[in-house]
Amino acid sequence: MFDTILIANRGEIAARVIRTARAMGLRTVAVHSDVDADALHVTLADEAVCIGGAAPSQSYLRTDVIIEAAQTTGAQAIHPGYGFLSENPDFVEAVEAAGLTFVGPSAQAIRQMGLKDAAKRLMDEAGVPVVPGYMGEDQDPGHLEVEAHRVGYPVLIKAVAGGGGKGMRLVEAPEEFVDALERAKAEALTAFGNDAVLIEKYIQRPRHIEVQVFGDGTRAVHLFERDCSLQRRHQKVIEEAPAPGMTEEMRAAMGAAAVRAAEAIGYKGAGTVEFIVDGANGLRPDGFWFMEMNTRLQVEHPVTEEICGVDLVEWQIRVASGEPLPARQEDLKINSHAFEARLYAEDVPAGFLPATGTLSDLSFPEGLRAETGVRAGDAISPHYDPMIAKLVAHGPTRAVALRRLARGLRNSRVAGTVTNLAFLGALAEHEGFARGEVDTGLIARDIDALTAQPDVTPAIWAEAALTALGLTEAVDWETGFALWRPEWRRVVLEQGGTRREIGVKVRGPGSVLVSVEGQVVEALRGVRGWTFDDTPAAGAYLAPGQVTVFAHYGIAFDLPDPLARGAAAAGALDGALAPMPGRVVSVHVGVGQEVAEGDRLVVLEAMKMEHTMRAGRAGVVSEVLVAQGDQVEAGAPLVLLEEEA
Repeated sequence: MFDTILIANRGEIAARVIRTARAMGLRTVAVHSDVDADALHVTLADEAVCIGGAAPSQSYLRTDVIIEAAQTTGAQAIHPGYGFLSENPDFVEAVEAAGLTFVGPSAQAIRQMGLKDAAKRLMDEAGVPVVPGYMGEDQDPGHLEVEAHRVGYPVLIKAVAGGGGKGMRLVEAPEEFVDALERAKAEALTAFGNDAVLIEKYIQRPRHIEVQVFGDGTRAVHLFERDCSLQRRHQKVIEEAPAPGMTEEMRAAMGAAAVRAAEAIGYKGAGTVEFIVDGANGLRPDGFWFMEMNTRLQVEHPVTEEICGVDLVEWQIRVASGEPLPARQEDLKINSHAFEARLYAEDVPAGFLPATGTLSDLSFPEGLRAETGVRAGDAISPHYDPMIAKLVAHGPTRAVALRRLARGLRNSRVAGTVTNLAFLGALAEHEGFARGEVDTGLIARDIDALTAQPDVTPAIWAEAALTALGLTEAVDWETGFALWRPEWRRVVLEQGGTRREIGVKVRGPGSVLVSVEGQVVEALRGVRGWTFDDTPAAGAYLAPGQVTVFAHYGIAFDLPDPLARGAAAAGALDGALAPMPGRVVSVHVGVGQEVAEGDRLVVLEAMKMEHTMRAGRAGVVSEVLVAQGDQVEAGAPLVLLEEEA
């Protein structure tokens, strides 16, 4: 066993690996970019090394600098986490060439599963069922169109080097094929530098079920399945284990197929074999097909750990150090149910736009396993994935585990940035999901209900107003009488585009009247805290310029600066402003060009996603202030329109 391990990653997965490594008595080394110098994973490690600039290409993707950091600090092994270099076979070879141990599979195994078409051919040869389709090398559009007809519509076009839904198109009719193919190839080339695609039969009511495998390079076991069907745009949102509706017959068949897949490539360490499952008529042993294998630890691995009572990171480290498989197949049992919800900084009403901000408040209730790489006071960086935490609930049955997840989400507190917390809460309380009616189309079908905005009642406005004035925490009410004579005072709040002037009148110790749009709310402070018209306070947090009331998963109220607000509104109409720091992908207008309201002006890339900036009004472009490839800061003007006459 080595004694020092370097974690070539950041955020929650780096913190997760450090926690297990230290529990095993190992010394840990963190690496970080210059903007991550004070990050949680850095403070948890025994030693930390700065490896470059904020952009991943300047730091977390620099093989040479990471290996040098390991050698300098005396680390004998490198754990890649997930993402970044975790599935890069060249990195594995470089680590081993430097005389270090890579905590993960061989470079050969990663390469064998790296291209989806080659991986499916290999799995077919190993006796693993694959979806009917075309995975050949002939990429002529005419030939691909013929193959699509042979497979039968609807079909999926998928980038062979793809992932995360990029380079993927659903084609439901022959006349749609050519256009969809062109768009899929263009997106694949931009995202992966490879425009080759494959064609698959589209499963009408699909479920995404994956099997956790673990190997020692020769033999492998499986740790049962996870259902990852709750997805939005092919991105997982809530995962659970075991899969609802799973039969013992199908579990055995899927597990055996996953083990065959792992052993066919001599897999070592933790990996996941992903299957597409036909859920139209219940789960059955002949209704699942191989999609891909992720040759790394998965984001959702905690749910498997919870139901099996194991530590997969510990297993990774032990096997990498030369130990045999930690368990036999017959030793592994399912003893409970678990869910994982991915909490992100993203603006759900704005189309799940990734967000930045400083986490002024962050806490999670007892009973939730919170895997996080941030703390209150930390900033959500525009340079990396905006995940705040993975929230895991565990229980003896699916119903109990889901209730614990729902309650835990309601009692989580996040302030300082917009999040998808309310969206996760709506999913956890979705009646169909509670019944186990799960498929990859659930979110899309019910998106309006899942993203419905809450009713911000006068009581909530009143709590925000008292918090903004510092009255909810006031203890010296005699001083309060000196400052707050029994007369109406005003505070201006803004929420969701609604701006209100709230009246506040202190009547006595712990007794306040709050006027909201002509309705008076009585706020009283008793032994159990504040009530607003007899409704208990939700709790709130005051940060500079903003109040967050923790009702309905958190509602943020701005304390607006009228001058700044006016300037921002004018800027939005008279051009396009960058909503967050990012890189200009493309510019679609030139000086003197006429545009209509809603026309595309600039495409900006931020937080691994592309965002289209559109004209707020019709007009003529007067200035184009950016070019393709430029880095811009939040609020920076991109395009200006001529002033209206």
